[in-house]
Amino acid sequence: MSKIGKLPVAIPSGVTATLEGQTVKVKGPKGALQLTLVEEIGADIEGGELKVSMRGETQRHRAMWGMSRTLVSNLIEGVTKGFEKKLEITGVGYKAAVQGKNLNLSLGYSHDVVYPIPEGIQIVTPKPTEVLISGIDRQKVGQVAAEIREFRGPEPYKGKGVKYAGEFIFRKEGKKK
Repeated sequence: MSKIGKLPVAIPSGVTATLEGQTVKVKGPKGALQLTLVEEIGADIEGGELKVSMRGETQRHRAMWGMSRTLVSNLIEGVTKGFEKKLEITGVGYKAAVQGKNLNLSLGYSHDVVYPIPEGIQIVTPKPTEVLISGIDRQKVGQVAAEIREFRGPEPYKGKGVKYAGEFIFRKEGKKK
């Protein structure tokens, strides 16, 4: 029995959730999102709560149950509060700047890295060494943050590169003489 799957998802005031077959559509103050549930999972809206249920008892049904409930919960949280990821850039001369619909990154290469900002994502650089990524879709925000981090991930000797805020980089000792 999934501890997460059996919990109902509360629908706050100001948010409307509708069910059309296997598609859950959520509309709130920040925007609208939708999710198509897998066929092993069913959903019901009862009195301000959305409940996710299994349609069978196999291992796949149990695995999809908790995940589907969390995905629906993320939809509702996204249209009410939104999601945010913070990246930190470490290194001499490493910096970021938003120019129009592009993020311009100077990461020690012979050229600047230009990253086009996807639709539905907002990127802000409060400091040249800080990048704030925000949006209503949790998966998209995390994917954009991972793609930006991938341009120059943090290296273990000096810690230079792009890392998530609060991420611990295991540091290695240099060569001994």
